[in-house]
Amino acid sequence: MARVERGAGVGSILIRILGVVIAIIGLTLVIGGIQLAILGGSYYYLLTGALMVVSGVLLFLQRLWGAWLYVLIVIGTVAWAIWEVGLNGWALVPRVIAPLVLLVPVILSLGGLKRERGGMAVLGGFGALAVVCILGGVIVGFANRASITHPVPAAGQDLIGDPAVLKVNSDWPAWGGSDSAQRYSPLTQITRDNVGKLERAWMFRTGDLPEERWGAETTPLKIGDTLYLCSARNRLFAIDATTGEQKWTYDPKVSDEQIPYTAACRGVAHYQVPNVDAAQPCASRIIEGTLDGRLIAVDARNGQPCQDFGQNGAVSIKHGMGDPYPGMVSITSAPVIVRGIVVTGHQVLDGQRRWNASGVIQGFDAVTGAVRFAWDMMRPETTTLPPEGQTYTPGTPNMWTTATADEALGLVFLPMGNSSADYYSGTRRPAENEYSTSLVALDVTTGKPRWHYQTVHKDVWDYDLGSQATLVDMPMNGTMVPAVILPSKQGDIYVLDRRTGQPLHEVENIKVPQGGVEPEQRTPTQPTSKFHTLRKADLTERDMWGMSPIDQMFCRIQFRQAAYEGFFTPPTADRHWIQYPGYNGGSDWGGVAVDPVRGVIVANYNDMPNHNILVPRAEADKRGWFPRDDPRYIEREKEAANRGGNLSKSKAEGAGDPQTGVPYAINVNAGWRVKFTGLLCKQPPYGGIRTIDLRTGRTLWDRPFGTARKNGPFGIPSMLPVEIGTPNNGGSVVTAGGLIFIAAATDDLIRAIDIETGKTVWSDVLPAGGQANPMVYEQNGRQYLVIMTGGHHFMETPRGDQVIAYALPQRG
Repeated sequence: MARVERGAGVGSILIRILGVVIAIIGLTLVIGGIQLAILGGSYYYLLTGALMVVSGVLLFLQRLWGAWLYVLIVIGTVAWAIWEVGLNGWALVPRVIAPLVLLVPVILSLGGLKRERGGMAVLGGFGALAVVCILGGVIVGFANRASITHPVPAAGQDLIGDPAVLKVNSDWPAWGGSDSAQRYSPLTQITRDNVGKLERAWMFRTGDLPEERWGAETTPLKIGDTLYLCSARNRLFAIDATTGEQKWTYDPKVSDEQIPYTAACRGVAHYQVPNVDAAQPCASRIIEGTLDGRLIAVDARNGQPCQDFGQNGAVSIKHGMGDPYPGMVSITSAPVIVRGIVVTGHQVLDGQRRWNASGVIQGFDAVTGAVRFAWDMMRPETTTLPPEGQTYTPGTPNMWTTATADEALGLVFLPMGNSSADYYSGTRRPAENEYSTSLVALDVTTGKPRWHYQTVHKDVWDYDLGSQATLVDMPMNGTMVPAVILPSKQGDIYVLDRRTGQPLHEVENIKVPQGGVEPEQRTPTQPTSKFHTLRKADLTERDMWGMSPIDQMFCRIQFRQAAYEGFFTPPTADRHWIQYPGYNGGSDWGGVAVDPVRGVIVANYNDMPNHNILVPRAEADKRGWFPRDDPRYIEREKEAANRGGNLSKSKAEGAGDPQTGVPYAINVNAGWRVKFTGLLCKQPPYGGIRTIDLRTGRTLWDRPFGTARKNGPFGIPSMLPVEIGTPNNGGSVVTAGGLIFIAAATDDLIRAIDIETGKTVWSDVLPAGGQANPMVYEQNGRQYLVIMTGGHHFMETPRGDQVIAYALPQRG
C-alpha cells in the first residue's frame, strides 16, 4: 500500500484551508440541495454537495483521494452541465467556472499530498483534461451563437410604408421621424463600408442634470437648419444643425416635486400654421408637454411664448382633473398634431391610488390652445369639459406614451394603459375593461373612438401598450392596405387594418391559467398574434443563473417556490409569482423601426422576468407603503430630506407601490437578482434585437443586444466586450444606407448594425446612458446621427445632459 506523507508547514496549512473551503461550499450545496429536491428540482446540488464535503474532509486530512474525488466532481459537473444546457456559453458559466477556479489550487496541492512517482502526473493530467473540457465547452458555446435564419429581402418594387417618408430627405420633423413613425431615413451617405470613419461632429449640453430620478430620453426634431429638443425638466432648446451651437432656450420652470418616477421628456412637436405669413410670430411653433401637466407653445424662430396659445403660451391639461397632487399627472411623451389639433395623453403615476386622476385624452387647438375635445371613456356621450364642480372620471386608463397621427384618415392611434392599480382588476368598470391595454383609433373631428383593438383582457400584469404604433401600407392580395403595426410588452406584434382595426394576420385566442387572488376576474383566453412574437419560450428551472452553482441553486429554489404557468400567470399574494416577459417588455416606449424599401421591421426587446408578490393592505401599511399624496408619506419624505435623502430616490416602478383603494399593494422585483452578488437570476441574454420580414412575419436574424462591459458581480463593471444582451430602453433608426443605429442598452454604447447580417460594424462609448431614440438628418450635404445621453436611474446607467452628433469627416 502506498504511504501517504503528511505535509508540514505553510503548505500543509494551505491544503487544510482548501479542504475547509471545499467542505463549507459542499455543505451549503447540501442544505440548499435538500430544499430544491423537496420542491421537485434538480438533485445535482445535493449529490455534488455531499461529494464535496467528503472531498474537503479528505483534503483536510491531506489524503490524495480528496483531490482525486474533486477532479471527478469537476468532470462529472462538466458532463452534467452539457447534458442540461448543451453548448450554451452563458448557461455554462455558473455551472463550470467556479468549479474550475477551485480546481487550480487542488492541482497545486498535489505535491503536498503524495510524493510517489507518477501519481501527481496522472492526477494533474485528469485536472488538465477537466480544464480543457470546461474551457472548450464555454468557448464553443459562445462561438455557436449564430443568429441569421433567413436573408434580408432586397429592395422591392412594392414600397411598404408611407411614401412621404422618402420625400423627407433631410429633416426629422416628428418624434418617430415622420407622422407614420417608421423611424426611417432615406439618407445613404453613411454606409456599412464607411461607417467606421464616423466621428463626433459636435456636442451640446443642456445643463439639466437631476440629482435623482434622471432619464431625459429625448429625441430632437430637425426642421430646416435647426434642431429642437427638450431637457429632463422640460427646458426647450433650439440648436444649429451644423455646429450644435445654441440659438435660443426657453425654461417653463418645472419644479422637482413634479417629477414622477423619472425626469423625462421624450420629445416635442412642430406645427406650421397654415395660410399665415411665415414672418408672423409663431407661424412656426414648437409644442411641448411638461412634467407639471402643461402644453407649452413657443415661436420656433426665437423661443418666445406664443401669446395666442392659451395664457402666455401655455394651457393646463389638469382642468377638470380635481387639482392632482404634484407628480401624479405628467406628460413625458411628445404630443402629436392631427388636422391642427394637438392630441395628448399623460402619465398618471402608477401604483398610487385606484381612484387617481383621470386618464382622459384631450385635443387642443394648435393655434389658440382651446379645448377641441376630451375623450373620457366613462362619459361617451360628450367630449367637452365637465360641468363646473365636476371632474373627468377618476381612475380611468391613461395613455402615457406617444400616439401616432394619420392626417389622411383624421385618426390618432392611442396605445392605452391601465388604471393606476395595475395589478388588481376587481374594481374596474365595464368601459375600463373594454379600453385598457387597447389601441384606440380616435377620430379628431368628433373626439370619439372609431374603433379599438385590445391586446390583453383585464390586464393585471402591467402589459399596457408602451410602444408608439407604426403606420405602413401593406401589399395584400394585389392591393395596398393601410395598416398599423402594434408592438406589445408581452412581445406580440399585431398588424391591423388602420381603417377598421381588423387584424390582417391571424390572432389566436389561447387558453390561459386561472386562479390567483381574484379567480373570478381572469378570462379563460387571451389573444396572441400569429404574425410574430418577440417573446421567448417559457422559463424553466434550467434558465436560472448566477455567478456560481450556489447562486444558481438559490435562484432555482426561488423559481420552484414561485407560481409560474407562463406569461399570463395570475397574480398571487401567498407566494411570489413570475411574470415573463416583465413590464418593460417585450417592446416598450422605443417602438420599432421599419425599412419601407426592404419591407423589414427592426425590433429591439427586453428578455427579463419580474418576481412579484401582492401584499395585503394591512401588511403594506405596516411597511409604510403610502401614496405620494398621503400625509404619512409626506412627513416621512420631509424627515428623509432633512437627513439628506429621498424616499423615492431611484425607486423602481412597482417596488412597494401601495395601490390604495384595492385590497393589495404590489411589490415588483423588476431585476430579479441574487442578493449576494447582485447578478440576475435568469441566464443571459436579457435583451436582444432582431429583424422581421414585414410580409411574412418570419424572423430574419436575431441576436443578443448589449455588451457586459458595465455588468458584473457586486455591481463592479467587468468591462468585457462580450455580447451578453442587456436590458434596453429606447429604440432604433434605420437608414437607406443599410444601417441600424441604436444606443438603448446599459453598456453606454451607440452602435451601427448591418441590417443584412445583424453584425455591429461601428460603436462609440457614450459619456452617459443612451436611453433615447436616435435620429438622422442631413444638413449642407452632410449626414448626421444624433443621440441624447441622459442616462436612466432605473436602468442604472450614469446621468448626463449631452446631445452628441456624429458625421463622416469633411473632405479637405
